[in-house]
Amino acid sequence: MKFTLSWLKDHLETDATLADIVERLTSIGLEVEAVDDKAGLKPFVIAKVLTAAKHPDADKLQVLTVDTGAGAPVQVVCGAPNARAGLIGAFAAPGTYVPGIDVTLSVGKIRGVESHGMMCSERELELSDEHNGIIDLPADAPVGTSFAAYAHLDDPVIEINLTPNHPEATGVYGIARDLAASGLGKLKTAPVEPVAGKGETPVTVRIEAPELCPGFALRLVRGVKNGPSPKWLQQRLIAIGLRPINALVDVTNYITFDRGRPLHVYDLKKVTGNLVVRRAKDGEKVLALNEREYTLTPDMCVIADDKGADSIAGVMGGEHTGSDENTTDVLIESALWDPIATARTGRELGIITDARYRFERGVDPEFMVPGLDLATRMVLDLCDGEPAATEVVGYAGHQPKVVSFPISEVKRLTGIDVPKAESLDILTRLGFGVKGDGDVVDVTVPSWRPDVDGKADLVEEVMRIHGVDEILPQPLSSHGVVNGKILTTLQIRTRAAKRALAVRGMMEAVTWSFIPARHAELFGGGQPSLKLANPIAADMSDMRPSLLPGLVAAAQRNADRGFGDVALFEVSGTYEGDTAETQRRVAAGVRRGTAKLDGSGRHWAGNAQGVGVFDAKADAIAVLEACGAPVDRLQIETGAPSWYHPGRSGVIKLGPKVVLGHFGEFHPGTLEVLDASGPLCGFEVFVDAIPEPKAKPTRTKPKLELSAFQAVKRDFAFVVDKTVEAGTLTRAALAADKKLITGVSVFDVFEGAALGAGKKSIAIEVSIQPVEKTLTDEDFEALAKRVVENVAKQTGGVLRT
Repeated sequence: MKFTLSWLKDHLETDATLADIVERLTSIGLEVEAVDDKAGLKPFVIAKVLTAAKHPDADKLQVLTVDTGAGAPVQVVCGAPNARAGLIGAFAAPGTYVPGIDVTLSVGKIRGVESHGMMCSERELELSDEHNGIIDLPADAPVGTSFAAYAHLDDPVIEINLTPNHPEATGVYGIARDLAASGLGKLKTAPVEPVAGKGETPVTVRIEAPELCPGFALRLVRGVKNGPSPKWLQQRLIAIGLRPINALVDVTNYITFDRGRPLHVYDLKKVTGNLVVRRAKDGEKVLALNEREYTLTPDMCVIADDKGADSIAGVMGGEHTGSDENTTDVLIESALWDPIATARTGRELGIITDARYRFERGVDPEFMVPGLDLATRMVLDLCDGEPAATEVVGYAGHQPKVVSFPISEVKRLTGIDVPKAESLDILTRLGFGVKGDGDVVDVTVPSWRPDVDGKADLVEEVMRIHGVDEILPQPLSSHGVVNGKILTTLQIRTRAAKRALAVRGMMEAVTWSFIPARHAELFGGGQPSLKLANPIAADMSDMRPSLLPGLVAAAQRNADRGFGDVALFEVSGTYEGDTAETQRRVAAGVRRGTAKLDGSGRHWAGNAQGVGVFDAKADAIAVLEACGAPVDRLQIETGAPSWYHPGRSGVIKLGPKVVLGHFGEFHPGTLEVLDASGPLCGFEVFVDAIPEPKAKPTRTKPKLELSAFQAVKRDFAFVVDKTVEAGTLTRAALAADKKLITGVSVFDVFEGAALGAGKKSIAIEVSIQPVEKTLTDEDFEALAKRVVENVAKQTGGVLRT
């Protein structure tokens, strides 16, 4: 938001300096980002051309003698067609930087004739696009004085950074109100006088979408003389970065910034029939004022006539009904638009305008009609004309919010004891209504503050005017011990998971928390609670139920650019609902192409093997181990989610119920929906599902004892039904003697006709570690017998002969 100092003083009576105003703006929450005091225009002075003679060696150049008011006249070579004796203009001496041509002047020769400076055009001073001649000032312009001061160009421009909770500060008047409330002057509160009209506005308005348009005001002004706006108006618009167009358009732009009230004007001759406010038809097109054509959807609101859509409501007007120098009868529109719908429309179409910026934050509904009167008065003053009566449709009046405000909340939320009288006085100065004299009062929120909903918002208003700098710094309390725990368990595990995956050669990615609806549905989401009410883009409509869609998309983008072998990971949140309890902390990763841990890739000896299910499994186990999960008790089972390949995936469990993650190669159908290709595998580990570590003993410390006896390994092969999982068999073998058997692993699975129909052979290696004595043959035989019996009991398997 930009404005000039003189513009601010139109609404604020103050003797404060520029520095004081800038400091106060920042202290009340309207942070100043930049101040341009127009120092670059200070070197330009008003000068008079005394003589003008033809250049001896150039037909289009003249040699001027210029009086700069600083002593003897200087010689200047000039090519402007309007250069003549007696002209008074803006002069730049050698050493002056000319912004419009990005040149610092010096004494030079032009076709053999020395030139000591230049007479400047408006474009060279960046005042307009005019460059057909040098600036031509009135005869009474004081020679030798500052051109910037004479033309009122020495007006500092202030730029503030607005947060979304200050819609009242999108207009200079609202900024002046806040400064006056802070004690930096007095607000000039002259009301907008209604403008009487003659006759009815011939164009009627019908609202078919009242949920998108709570109110619409329109009036006709006949017989206007449209042309350039006056210099003062052009200079203000130029100062804040706007290009003057014509008087009608400049008036609407001025009021947009002056009062935070966007308006729009239509050329009556270009409007066919009456106007209707409705939802756009699917695929309907509008040629906007920026000369670009936009395709609309039914979620968007338009103003249309009998021929079709004229403008995109709250965002941008249409080209074919816009005003120009031939406009004689103009319709002025002042309407209210739904903030969320306006923001969604602007984002989907990629349009950023000053109108959208204000409507999506919320404009003052009570200023809809006064804003139209103010615009009408300016049009009459600048363009003449005769106004018709105002037509107001759909506006039911503003129902102010009333907030119950305990005064003690100021002290509780800020730590500062602001006197009750001062708190209520601040709210009153800001335009809030206060009723009651007890410890709890009723505060009526003004129409221009739609962002204020509760007592915390009122505390913020009190504190920003009272002074945030009144909050004294407080030292942090120290911990009782030097090595006291600072991070939570989840924070520690998040860091550990990131380190573990980085060590495994994977690169961290940060993906969007929003994904397309079809991706969300594929990965178990898509429920209404995960739909965004106001998505930033059409393909970011749902909160992600999984990290994998974003990672697969990132891997594919790398592949599309020639980097097919990538390994990416992310440790972040996923969403199963719209509450904090349904957000999960997940560590996920994908590998593509030949991005294996061993670094294998293209090689002269032949093609490398692509990534697969076991690469994803190893990554998942590494994360669990880094996070402190009991990896020796993990169980790998089938039944991974549907986005994995059913025969090349698995689920990681701790016991029968606790699911810690899943891994595998992606299903071909999943890759097709995600528009991805190539060998791709991935995993997800639910970091928040890992059990908390048991408390360590405080008095006794466990002793790690190494057995003095040699470990032994024995192999077994069992014939079981094909439906029996290898994990079930290994757990059965391990349970035969938990003291002696330290590990069981599968080393072979075989299926063949010799085993019988529906049978398979699973071979396991059993690790045996004696602790108390060396085992005899009889001991091994007895242990082997228990293993065989336990496997037979739990799986029905028999020892293969």
